[in-house]
Amino acid sequence: MKPVDDTDRNIIAHLQYNGRMPFTDIAAELGLSEGAVRRRVKRLTESGVLQIVGIAQPQFLGWNAAGMIGVTVEVGQVDAVANQIAQFPEVSYLLMASGGYDLFVEAYCRDMDHFVDFLNQKLRQVPGVQRTETFMILKMYKLSYRWGEAEMSRADHRPHIEINRVRKSK
Repeated sequence: MKPVDDTDRNIIAHLQYNGRMPFTDIAAELGLSEGAVRRRVKRLTESGVLQIVGIAQPQFLGWNAAGMIGVTVEVGQVDAVANQIAQFPEVSYLLMASGGYDLFVEAYCRDMDHFVDFLNQKLRQVPGVQRTETFMILKMYKLSYRWGEAEMSRADHRPHIEINRVRKSK
């Protein structure tokens, strides 16, 4: 795969703020042709670097029981356990971590009965899972996939790109 360059990063930044932004608008802002933007987006999506998806707040879709679950795994089994957990439809986010847990699982379920069933009949039944600790999500303050090099400019509500520069906290 061709490495991601600054032009790719600028295109991604625009799409992070509006995944439906017309390629013609992105092209005009970046000084490219619409075809060049289209080709780059196609390459980025086909290679798995970029996904363009609709993001919905889970509670508005009837998924009212959510939690982060710390999972301790038998030595040498993290990848196998993670691969099996990743197949569960309730799992929205799965990562390996350092510290007290080997994996963190974010799970969304319809209600508490579904959540209990997920924990006891699915997650804890995966071979290699030693123990779990559940942290219920009581209130979500932010759900965003706008990260990385894209920063929204307050003045014009368009991405402001800062590449290869460390930002200072305000």
